[in-house]
Amino acid sequence: MTMLVMNPFRGAPEAWKDALENSVDGLEVHIWPNIGNADDIEFLLVGRSEFDKLPALPNLKLIISLFAGVEGFLADVNLPDAPLVKAEPIGGDTSLTLYAVTHVLRHHRNLPGYLIQQQRHEWKQLPHFRAEERTIGFLGYGFLSKPMVEMLRSMEFNVIAWARTPKPDAPIEVFHGADGFDQFLGRTEIAVNMLPLTAETKGILNADAFSKLPQGASIINLGRGAHVIEADLIAALDSGQLAAATLDVTSPEPLPPESPLWDHPLVTIMPHVARRPNIGDSLPVIVENIGRVRSDAPLLQQVDREAGY
Repeated sequence: MTMLVMNPFRGAPEAWKDALENSVDGLEVHIWPNIGNADDIEFLLVGRSEFDKLPALPNLKLIISLFAGVEGFLADVNLPDAPLVKAEPIGGDTSLTLYAVTHVLRHHRNLPGYLIQQQRHEWKQLPHFRAEERTIGFLGYGFLSKPMVEMLRSMEFNVIAWARTPKPDAPIEVFHGADGFDQFLGRTEIAVNMLPLTAETKGILNADAFSKLPQGASIINLGRGAHVIEADLIAALDSGQLAAATLDVTSPEPLPPESPLWDHPLVTIMPHVARRPNIGDSLPVIVENIGRVRSDAPLLQQVDREAGY
């Protein structure tokens, strides 16, 4: 039983090898590009992919992505034909949850606006709302969003979400589909984007969407840069329709020096640092899925190639 580790972007390859071999009896781990006998490879753990350089892997049973977003893998014609799963920490990513809540609180307490006033040497109190008077709306209600939702609910915020499909068992109100999108936007004062990037969601945060948010709403983008139409965002901020925006992701990345987003007083740019799970965070679900392959059980976090996530 052999795994090939290809370009993990967090943790040294040798550390992955030691952790995996110590956690799975009988597993032998090779580090790319030293694959050994291609016929032996049953598992492929991938960070930055080089699928075009891979030989045929006739006995490959599972591909494990270290990325939360798999749009790049799915667009690669050289992606091997095997089940694809993610390696998100079981129970969610604590670092990502805290990051999201941090920025929700920043916008809730008007910190972007106060920073502008400080730069102007202006002492002026802005309107203040209690948590229970504020509605936080999540675009996407999946594995990584749910811990954020629960933490914000524990702080007494009103929390709603929008998803592609109904979520009848959710503890919050979840709007779904095209019919529910406008209703969701109309109630969302701080929008947190956690959507995967697909053909349907590309550019979803655009002028039309911004116009349907309550005036003075804020945007926090933790999904992908291509979810946001940059010119529309700037126009909405300049008009006062939006109060502020925090962008952890941009398109392209790195953000070019000439981008007007850098100098916009109502935009906070973060260099894609929302999450940094380590080997220990991801190892349990990887080990679990190896066991599930061996016992022919349903996989955890399996990607639907048709849906794109």
